[in-house]
Amino acid sequence: MQQRAINAVLTGVTGTALAGMLVAGVVAASDDTAPGEQQFLTQEAVAAQQHAVAPQQQKAGKETSAGLAEKREAEKKTSAGAAEKREAAKSKSSDTKREKKDPDVLLSGTTTASYFWDDGSGVRGDTGAPASGKPMQKGMFASPSWPMLTKVKVSYNGRSVTGFVGDRGPGEPSHRGIMLDLDTYTFRYLLDGGKPESKYVAGTGQGHLKGLKWEVLDWGKGPGKGKPQPFGS
Repeated sequence: MQQRAINAVLTGVTGTALAGMLVAGVVAASDDTAPGEQQFLTQEAVAAQQHAVAPQQQKAGKETSAGLAEKREAEKKTSAGAAEKREAAKSKSSDTKREKKDPDVLLSGTTTASYFWDDGSGVRGDTGAPASGKPMQKGMFASPSWPMLTKVKVSYNGRSVTGFVGDRGPGEPSHRGIMLDLDTYTFRYLLDGGKPESKYVAGTGQGHLKGLKWEVLDWGKGPGKGKPQPFGS
């Protein structure tokens, strides 16, 4: 009776031990396969993540490319705008130059000028009344070849006077390049802005203006149009 009880106890212990060993084996087997499965699952997760990230990267790349394209387009527009401004500035500058040029000028040049005052007094070689029949006056010039009453603008030292051809002269000096005689008042004003000592004397000790600019604004009736020619030529 006692022996059977002992055997029963041993059987129970042995069964329990075997059961524990079986459970441990199962667990061990389960643990042995776990790394492979975990690795497989990890690779799948990485692949899935890469698959999910790739479209985002592509999208980001497209957005960056689009941004660069917009930037280049904006730069082109800016460059085009700058070019238009430069062209506008050039056009404005050209317009300004055209506006400064007197459209009424028919002919222009430079010469050396002297002065005179012919009123019939006989002073300083006065030969009498001017050839045009007009009385001697301020703004009357003498030319060796231009038609009478030709309208002329003369400029010197930043000052200008508009007058007309009313007499012939200068005589022999025109052969030496002195192609205009100015009335005494015009001569002195162009020289230094002053007034002459008298009608017959400029009062400066200087009898010629070299480099005087002349501009023909209107030709008088008669021959002689063009560059001034020496007296009697």
